[in-house]
Amino acid sequence: MATAVRPHVRPRVFAIAAVAALGGFLFGFDTAVINGAVDAVRADFGLDATSIGFAVSCALLGSALGAWYAGPIADRWGRLRAMQVAAVALAASALGSGLVAGVWDLVLWRQVGGIGVGVASVIAPAYIAEISPAHVRGRLGSLQQLAIVLGIFAALGSDALLAAWAGGASAPLWFGLSAWRWMFIVAFVPAVIYGLLVLGVPESPRYLVAKGDKGMAATVLRQVLNLDDDAALQRKVGEIGASLRSEYRPRLRDLCGPGGGLLPVVWIGILLSVFQQFVGINVIFYYSSTLWHSVGFSEADSFKITVATSIVNVLVTLVAIALVDKIGRKPLLAIGSAGMAATLALMAWCFAQAGAGPGGELRLPAPWGATALVAANLYVVFFGVSWGPVVWVLLGEMFPNRIRAIALAVAASAQWLANFAITSSFPRLAERGLSLAYAVYAAFALLSLLFVVYAVRETKGLELEQMRD
Repeated sequence: MATAVRPHVRPRVFAIAAVAALGGFLFGFDTAVINGAVDAVRADFGLDATSIGFAVSCALLGSALGAWYAGPIADRWGRLRAMQVAAVALAASALGSGLVAGVWDLVLWRQVGGIGVGVASVIAPAYIAEISPAHVRGRLGSLQQLAIVLGIFAALGSDALLAAWAGGASAPLWFGLSAWRWMFIVAFVPAVIYGLLVLGVPESPRYLVAKGDKGMAATVLRQVLNLDDDAALQRKVGEIGASLRSEYRPRLRDLCGPGGGLLPVVWIGILLSVFQQFVGINVIFYYSSTLWHSVGFSEADSFKITVATSIVNVLVTLVAIALVDKIGRKPLLAIGSAGMAATLALMAWCFAQAGAGPGGELRLPAPWGATALVAANLYVVFFGVSWGPVVWVLLGEMFPNRIRAIALAVAASAQWLANFAITSSFPRLAERGLSLAYAVYAAFALLSLLFVVYAVRETKGLELEQMRD
């Protein structure tokens, strides 16, 4: 039997997907930049555990709002306009957060940035899925997660550099502003770059067909699918049109089946989003500097550990991009769930060994400190090669065309609310014991394995028009 030859993918497709994925970079940067500022903000504004938990996580409420309205914005004004809205919100948040006078100002501007993050979290994977050939859609969709982890790395790296230059996160730096304020302000630059680059990419062909502009849709498809045959182009436009008959202005009721309940595929999307957050990954990226500092590491060493963890996250995301279209989505998720359950359980055991140091502060005695560090980084490895990128790939492709935008908005909103629940509760939970916190996350990782095995469908190699309820 002859082996099918996959069509050549034009470099322009990768460039277009990379520009869209820059929203993911800002997503990662904006959500992780608070990591280096937590202790300084808490000290400057005199916050307790509950207040700092809300200050750190408040952006996620804005993200849920942005994710919810991203679908209607994208369907009414287009994917490109939605990305521009995200860029403006993120740029405004960067400046506003760095110049706040009090904690409630910070909460406001962080929520503005959160709206931008929420919009980007929905639009980027949907847009990338809609302009990608099926046989590379997983890899191109994974660019979103790669951009997110690069944004996290950039945020944590810049946090460490700014704190080092100033002599501490609370110390003054340029123009008399504390280093933690500059940690927020620097995000203005990539937000502006993102907004400008979006001006140079084409609109989604599926949006263009939905709006009746079949000629422009064919032009875009010619660019991204390497189709030079006019008859083949018209057939593809016709296939898209047929799949979009009921997609025009989708409503929440379109997500329900004949019995009135949500369609199974919508529930699966929501639970994928919830489990991605309930395994506690963002505790590592939002609180790791504070966490390692709290168990005896210096502030400088805590920043270094956090940056090293973000580098690990970037590297394993590259591995995931190489594997997602070869191994498939479901096997990667199952491997990740099993690995996270084991490493989180080990972290819980390590933190159970913590005791008071000479000055009464919490310490992890040897060999538990080193073991906890190894376990934390292995946990990031298992997440980064699976649930990090694969969930975004699945959310961008798993829904039928007629409900994709609204279903993705619902799933992404659920993800941000789950993220808020975990992030805001961690400081209070940590006061009761870090061992308890990581045991809870380990239990959710184990539940996620059962969910993957029994509920998640494989989508590798399927066209978007083949997705079913």
